[in-house]
Amino acid sequence: MFKKLDKMLERYDKLTELTGDADVIARMDEWKSYTKELADMQETVEKYREYKKVLEEQTAAKELLETETDKEMREMLNEEIYACKDRLEKIGAELRMLLVPKDPDDDKNVIVEIRGGAGGEEASLFGYELYRMYLKYAERNRWKCEELDSNATELGGMKEVVFSITGKGVYSKLKYESGVHRVQRVPETESQGRIHTSTVTVAVLPEAEDVEVNIDEKDLKIDTLRSSGAGGQHVNKTESCIRMTHLPTGIVVLCQDERSQTKNREKAMRIMKSRLYDYYQSKYQKEYSDNRRSQIGTGDRSERIRTYNFPQGRVTDHRIGLTLYTLESFMLGDLDEMVNALQIADREAKLAAGNDEE
Repeated sequence: MFKKLDKMLERYDKLTELTGDADVIARMDEWKSYTKELADMQETVEKYREYKKVLEEQTAAKELLETETDKEMREMLNEEIYACKDRLEKIGAELRMLLVPKDPDDDKNVIVEIRGGAGGEEASLFGYELYRMYLKYAERNRWKCEELDSNATELGGMKEVVFSITGKGVYSKLKYESGVHRVQRVPETESQGRIHTSTVTVAVLPEAEDVEVNIDEKDLKIDTLRSSGAGGQHVNKTESCIRMTHLPTGIVVLCQDERSQTKNREKAMRIMKSRLYDYYQSKYQKEYSDNRRSQIGTGDRSERIRTYNFPQGRVTDHRIGLTLYTLESFMLGDLDEMVNALQIADREAKLAAGNDEE
């Protein structure tokens, strides 16, 4: 581990020198690449420098202990040596976590797709509440949201909603939300007060950049349709709805949120690129090795990942066995405790997998 850290420290110092070079700054693309690499290393390098400083303090205390004869001073030095030992163990564990390979998609923006599953209207209503929950979480993180497509119900639910979230580190936090979300509560439409169980599926896709997904126009079939659903007199009168089909994979995107056919086509293409990027990435990872994939971060979307129990005010994540009795604030976007726990569990699983391979 320390050989790897020494090489990283050497590279960090070199990059610091390069990013301050006027000739490199003039080559903007190269300079941006170096500054990004520098930023990615910064936390690990700072932690390693802290480790080296504590190690120096421990070594100095040991050297003094060899020549010190005063009893009280020897006791103080021994205490300092043991304190340094505890700090080195703690920092060493943090360094091992920081050396876990970073997901290359972590800094990407995302496209989130929420669909009502089992439970009819109650599933659609909960789908809307999940949508609102993610909007509030995005607001807490100062991320920007844009609705790309939706299919609302008469009672205020959402059979389906597709939206984008842009900002710093969005995918690194929201990638754990993909899967089946189960809700247990008494629906407003239930007259006898019985608890119902409904499900909603969530898919979080890293938004693909143009250079990552190249779509051949010959592989696309694009149909224009009349919009359906809530929307006033305009709906069903003009063919503004776009249905885009990627023929090689069979992936279909339907976009009817905008009145403009051109805008719907642009949004459909954004969704299509992200779905294709996710499709090919998932296929590659599965072929590469199922065992290398963390089930926390990339679990099957048909897997039940979380239960929201309203009568008991609790939310449980089944992948890590964590239950929080803060359902009300959780639904208002207070997801940090859950997200942090998932990130730690994901890193630990990857670290353990890396140790097994070694």
